[in-house]
Amino acid sequence: MKVLLIGANGQLGTDIPAAWIDHDIVPATRADFDVRDRAAVHAAIGANKPDIILNTSAFHNVDVCEDEPEPAFAVNAIGALNLADACREHNATLVHLSTDYVFSGRAGRAYTETDAPDPANVYGATKAAGEQLIRQRLDRHYIVRGSGLFGVAGAAGKGGNFIETMLRLGREGKPITVVADQTLSPTSTADLALKLRELVATDQFGTYHVTGSGETSWHDFAAAIFEECGLSPQLSPTTTAAFGAKALRPEYSVLANDALATVGIAPMRHWRDALRDYLALKGHISPVATGR
Repeated sequence: MKVLLIGANGQLGTDIPAAWIDHDIVPATRADFDVRDRAAVHAAIGANKPDIILNTSAFHNVDVCEDEPEPAFAVNAIGALNLADACREHNATLVHLSTDYVFSGRAGRAYTETDAPDPANVYGATKAAGEQLIRQRLDRHYIVRGSGLFGVAGAAGKGGNFIETMLRLGREGKPITVVADQTLSPTSTADLALKLRELVATDQFGTYHVTGSGETSWHDFAAAIFEECGLSPQLSPTTTAAFGAKALRPEYSVLANDALATVGIAPMRHWRDALRDYLALKGHISPVATGR
C-alpha cells in the first residue's frame, strides 16, 4: 500500500520506514505542507493518492501548550480534522497518533479504550479534541494512544528524549531529581511502528492503546537507565508538586491494551527489554547485553 507519512522526521516517523518496509512510504514534513492548512492538506493527498495516511505530527511540548493553546489546538485538533476530511474525500485510511495525556490519571487504574477522556492539561485537551473530530468525520480511522515514547531520533520539539537527557545529566556528575509520583508505560517507537503495521492489516478500525508492557514511574525509569549503563549518579525522587511544571501531568496514565487483544494482536514486550535494545542501538551499552 501507499502510505503518506506525516511527521517523517520525528521520533516515531523515523522508525516507520524500516518497520513498514513492504509498503510504499511517501515521507512528508512540515516543510512539505502544514496540517493546519486545509487547502495544502487536500492538495498533498490529492497529488499523492495514498491508501493510508499515518499522522505522527503534533504540537507536543506539554508546558508550552499551556502558554500557546491556540497553535496547539490548530495542530492537534484542526490539523486532525483537515486530515480526516481529506481522507474521506480521497477514500484513504487515517492512522492518527494520540496520547495517554487525554486522561487525567485520577482513576487510579489502567485506562481502557472505552474510558471517556478527561484531560488535565491543554495538550491533552487538544489531542482529545482531535480524536473526537476524526471519529465524527471519518469511519476509516485508527486512533492509537501511546505513552512515554522513546526512539533513536528523539523528539525534535522537546530537544531529544528522556533517556538521552538522563544520560547527559548522569555523565555530568550533578545531582538529579526526577518525579516519582507519575506512573506510565514507556514505549519504544521502533516497537510501536511494528504494531501499527500489524494493526492496519486487521482492517478493524477504531481506538487502540499501544504501549510497552509493564509500568514504572519517571524516577524508576531513570534508575533503570542508569543501571543498564553502569552509571551511579546521585538520583533523588521528588513530587509533581515540588517539581513545579507549568502543566499538570497525569498521576497514573497506564493504558490497558485491551483492544489489541480483541483483534488478535499480542501485547508489546516489556518496556525494559525495549530500553536495552535502544541503549545498545545508540551505543550506550554492548549489543550482547540485550539478550537478542
